[in-house]
Amino acid sequence: MTRRDLSLGLVAGALLPFPARAGQLFDVRAFGAKGDGRTIDSGAINAAIAAAARAGGGAVLIPPGRYLCFSIELKSRVTIQLAKGAVIEAADPARHAGQYDLPEDADQLYQDFGHSHWRNSLIWGEEVEDAAIVGPGLIHGLGLTRDGPGARWKAQTGERPLSMQGMTDAQIAALEPAATAMRGKGNKAIAFRNGRNIRLAGFSMLKCGHFAILATGTRDLTIRDLTIDTERDGIDLDCVQDALVDNCHVNTPNDDAIVVKASYALGRAIAAERVTIRRCAVSGYDLGTMLDGSRRMTQELAPDRDRVTGRIKLGTESNGGYRDILIEDCSFTHCRGLALETVDGGVMEHVVARRLTMRDITTAPIFLRLGDRRRGPPGTGIGAIRDVTISDVEAIGIDHRYPAAIAGLAGHPIENVRLANIRLTYDGGGTGADAARRPEEHPGAYPEPSMFGPLPAWGLWVRHARGLTIDGLQLAVSAPDARPPILLDDAPNSTIFRTPFWRGRD
Repeated sequence: MTRRDLSLGLVAGALLPFPARAGQLFDVRAFGAKGDGRTIDSGAINAAIAAAARAGGGAVLIPPGRYLCFSIELKSRVTIQLAKGAVIEAADPARHAGQYDLPEDADQLYQDFGHSHWRNSLIWGEEVEDAAIVGPGLIHGLGLTRDGPGARWKAQTGERPLSMQGMTDAQIAALEPAATAMRGKGNKAIAFRNGRNIRLAGFSMLKCGHFAILATGTRDLTIRDLTIDTERDGIDLDCVQDALVDNCHVNTPNDDAIVVKASYALGRAIAAERVTIRRCAVSGYDLGTMLDGSRRMTQELAPDRDRVTGRIKLGTESNGGYRDILIEDCSFTHCRGLALETVDGGVMEHVVARRLTMRDITTAPIFLRLGDRRRGPPGTGIGAIRDVTISDVEAIGIDHRYPAAIAGLAGHPIENVRLANIRLTYDGGGTGADAARRPEEHPGAYPEPSMFGPLPAWGLWVRHARGLTIDGLQLAVSAPDARPPILLDDAPNSTIFRTPFWRGRD
């Protein structure tokens, strides 16, 4: 152990998440780390973390340099402090001597491989408390894989988006290799299973495999001031309680940016509760171009053969449901819009989304879906969506095929949704044939705005909803559209105020 001042440009001890322990400093170089981009440094970093844990806690310093690593295990009462110029790079088992920690023995019947394991990650922690990763450095998941098999639950139809129906078995297998092929590989950058009082702040992440951050069953979690540019999911909050994601920039052209889930990964249905996502920017720029500032938009499709993803979403894994979720002051750029979904028996209630801006939206700007996939144990039923407020939203440049949509099930309506002060501008171009369409119900299908095909309204389409309130919905198109702006189908007790039914080009 070395006790040093913080002249490396790191955060001052008083500003660390747990300042009472910041006086004990453990420089990874004193444990043999080289930071030369060639030596495998995970052993030295793990030794420094273990020493800090034995001492009752402390800050593990990662000075400037490139630290090539396999799995790093974070422990309770330890803060990993990344200096400016410090890079933790994920090693590649195909090129470097070593492997990632093996995935746990876990039942992945009702969720995919990535959601079912945590130790096969670059940095992981299990049951950790009062732990943090902070500082202006970079976590580069260069040697991680984005791949992983899907859930073993195969009998039903809702495992994959309908947009993937035309793919061959070989194409699916390329995205979802067998579990045995994953041994020794890492497919997440940061993963937590359970634990409490965890802080992530200040650093950047690039190309981070299946998940940049997966937090499952974690309580009192704060993620703040991160910049993430990655090839699949950005931040996944699964079965978490009391979580905050604040002022993060997340670019994910191939999957979701910030997601709240409630899967069966911990062996039981657990609700995601009291989650706030605020002041965040999500996008679907070409991989790496948000972080380098070029913000290119040449990629047309995500791997699911729908348009590029990005977005903030509740779902798809939804066994436990969601309660008391707040999404506010966020921006969406060149990506899919806000999606609120429950299809696996969970109840979604008390959700507020407000003050959202959206530009170049590749599918629906707002999508609420109650489905009947029921990916869960016997007895899993149909969930519910109720008491949702979406307000002060402005979206422009929306794909004309996908209006805002609220889609429940016959006999199971979405209840008590309020839309207030919403301004949506679409590209236009819908046809008379589009207007005549009567979309199939697809109750068990994977939920995506594209699941219904082009919809018979261009601004707002509602089916199977009760108690909908619309107060100030302004709709516009940039080109003529043959469909009606609003279509309500099986939507009793709906109330509409301050909503003109047509506004063309000014």
